[in-house]
Amino acid sequence: MRRLFALWMLLLVLLAACGDDDKEPAAKTVEAKTSEEPSPSAQREALKNTATKPEIPKPSGSPPRRLVKQDIVKGKGPAAKPGDTLTVNYVGVAFSTGDEFDASWDRGQPYPVSLGAGAVIKGWDKGLVGMRKGGRRMLTIPPELAYGPEGRPPTILPNETLIFVVDAVALQRG
Repeated sequence: MRRLFALWMLLLVLLAACGDDDKEPAAKTVEAKTSEEPSPSAQREALKNTATKPEIPKPSGSPPRRLVKQDIVKGKGPAAKPGDTLTVNYVGVAFSTGDEFDASWDRGQPYPVSLGAGAVIKGWDKGLVGMRKGGRRMLTIPPELAYGPEGRPPTILPNETLIFVVDAVALQRG
């Protein structure tokens, strides 16, 4: 075991000795590392603060084929159901690029949604049911529950999967 440890330490010393003698690039490397994106756990923790506009992390992998609902903050009180009006703040990004295309936060005005009335995309009509006042939910919405093959050019491409983080500000029974 001691030999293995000594061999490991020798390998580390040799690797360190192979580095560049110029110290400036190393400093730049450290600086670049500190300006990287926060870790996924730090991003999830930041999403829990419903007092601030959420920053949705750039998605990776393949988009889901079905509606995905994730409660970030549960909220309190009765759950929203079809026929209710849920007043929300939201941020929307395109799955393919991670680019934001809309946010009620930027307008400073929450948006009222009459659930089940067909006034919004199907992903919202289905995905917001069950939210409670004070809750924050992430919705990943496949194209067939969003804008489909038409999209909403130029900001939403055809057959785009959308991600929304939605905050329930108020609930009015229908």
